[in-house]
Amino acid sequence: MIELRTPAEIEQMRPAGRFVAEVLTTLRDQTKVGTNLLDIDRHAHEMIRAAGAQSCYIDYHPSFGASPFGKVICTSVNDAVLHGLPHDYVLRDGDLVSLDFAVSIDGWVADSAVSFVVGTPRDEDLRLIDTTQRALAAAIAAATTDHRIGDISAAIAGVSHAGGYAINTDFGGHGVGHVMHGDPHIPNDGKPGRGYPLRPGLVIAIEPWLLATTDELVTDPDGWTLRSVDGSRGSHSEHTIAITAEGPIVLTDRSFLGVD
Repeated sequence: MIELRTPAEIEQMRPAGRFVAEVLTTLRDQTKVGTNLLDIDRHAHEMIRAAGAQSCYIDYHPSFGASPFGKVICTSVNDAVLHGLPHDYVLRDGDLVSLDFAVSIDGWVADSAVSFVVGTPRDEDLRLIDTTQRALAAAIAAATTDHRIGDISAAIAGVSHAGGYAINTDFGGHGVGHVMHGDPHIPNDGKPGRGYPLRPGLVIAIEPWLLATTDELVTDPDGWTLRSVDGSRGSHSEHTIAITAEGPIVLTDRSFLGVD
């Protein structure tokens, strides 16, 4: 069921969005060559505990997961792009890292993801990351009350296809509220003018993700981590936004921290 939030409820969601933005910024700044993925998860757990927040991941066990996730952040590296289960891996020079993080504060959820390279970047990785970021920006710009879900999906696809990337629609954006994943589903490809109309009070996570040379995924033996079928690298960008009559509000915006 699709739920619409009142202006007062959207205001109540702001602390969760701000906290998610702060945590992702802190973790991105601290993640370097030599960082262990388990240390990223440990630090995220410490920040959750200090803030009195609740992890949306640690007990999460959807139908596509082999078991409860057991960690508080997704850490996807190189050819892993989604649902990366933190494990004992030390980051190397040039690794492409995607962090996906969601918490609940006072009963309201925010969800966001960021991708970056540690150490010396490859041009093709920077282009891939830039494309997902621009796709997210285009999707947010399309999230206005004169549009529909299909317009968001088409905006993502337009930027992605222009960059020469294929699109997988198995996983995409979703409604956000008291739970992390709700209606409506927001695929990363679609036709403009189709789907649910964007109404004031709709709160959604928009999350373009791309693989460099394929749109097919395989699941790791851990039952969670999703990788490209051909070993090519992936990038993931995500924000939680609220639709209003005045335009979209990016609840997980990081610009107040001086970052993109």
